Amino acid sequence: MKSTTSISTTPSKSIAIMGIRGIPAKHGGFETFVEQLAPYLLSAGWAVTVYCQEEGTAPTWESTFHGIRRVHIGVGRDTAFNTIRFDWACISHALKDRPSLVLTLGYNTALFNLRLRAAGIPNVMNMDGMEWARRKWGPMARGWLYLNDWAGCMGATHLVADHPEIARHLNSRVHARKITTIPYGSTSIEEADTAPLKDLGVQPGKFVTVIARPEPENSILEIVQAFSAKKRGVDLVVLGNYRAEVAYHAQVRAAASSEVRFPGAIYDTTTVHSLRKHSILYVHGHRVGGTNPSLLEAMGSGNAVLAHDNHFNRWVAGDGAGYFKDSSSCRDALDDLIDNAPRRHEMSSATLKRAHVTFAWRDVLAAYAFLLSDVHSWAHGRPSTWQRLPASLPQEPEST
Repeated sequence: MKSTTSISTTPSKSIAIMGIRGIPAKHGGFETFVEQLAPYLLSAGWAVTVYCQEEGTAPTWESTFHGIRRVHIGVGRDTAFNTIRFDWACISHALKDRPSLVLTLGYNTALFNLRLRAAGIPNVMNMDGMEWARRKWGPMARGWLYLNDWAGCMGATHLVADHPEIARHLNSRVHARKITTIPYGSTSIEEADTAPLKDLGVQPGKFVTVIARPEPENSILEIVQAFSAKKRGVDLVVLGNYRAEVAYHAQVRAAASSEVRFPGAIYDTTTVHSLRKHSILYVHGHRVGGTNPSLLEAMGSGNAVLAHDNHFNRWVAGDGAGYFKDSSSCRDALDDLIDNAPRRHEMSSATLKRAHVTFAWRDVLAAYAFLLSDVHSWAHGRPSTWQRLPASLPQEPEST
């Protein structure tokens, strides 16, 4: 609901969360995370503000969402440039609003956040992944992201890494005491309606899923080639927006057999949950990143997981998952797993256990609440232990 009057945030602990498109979650992992974190902080006594990006051009307006203050900023169509404009506008608003702490999710415009530092507003920044390392970016974009990676490290009050490998990267730039490792959380899906599957033309227990942005570093082409190497007797459902005018997207579609389905980008929670819960196998091709939300959601759904073999995925999925390095090894793994229900059941049990033990939301949210309160205390001249904090959750894979 819209409001023309400003909602005061003057309690002793007020936090502004920026770097996302807003809540309720409609886009990705950080939005889902904030949908969990914001009510948690509210119940712990914080006054919580979440900035929301709007496609209209109406003046900034406010609303409440389950007691959480939302500041809506219209910047026009959802483009990369307008997202940059949105980040600038969020910081400009926060400079006037003066929250006692800011939580910034992502470092893509960390240079702008130096304005918060200059104004004396403490800022905890989740550095997400090493975005500048992605092959999809050209030289100018990589340079911008690399510069902002440094700006985030140097300018933020404290850094959050969502994976030990990200923490090691940050530690090459700042002291370890400025970094806390807290991974993303995994949501358990106990049951899911099968009705949405009918609209997609697939049957429960008769399909494999891939849920990822259609980019080369997510190994989509290799997965589709591997699956399409022979008749499988099951479908491969590849979520994402595949456009004919994009060369890589066209290449993926051209490699697909008749058993590969491209239903588009699906954000409806009921449909996504149904796809995850009733899939026999989740294939995760990400090569760059930290604790990937899509992988954790598959684990929390009890999926058997076949992942690209790298140190990011190895730490998240642990020893209970299967791994591949290229199209050939992915094909071999699919040959084994699609017709091996007992093996898939073992993998499912192992990844589900790891999701519950290592990536439980209750532990993730408690770790964030402790860290934010501790940094808040330090920044406002009260006793704090943040400079001596260890990583809040386990650093190495547990045996499953």
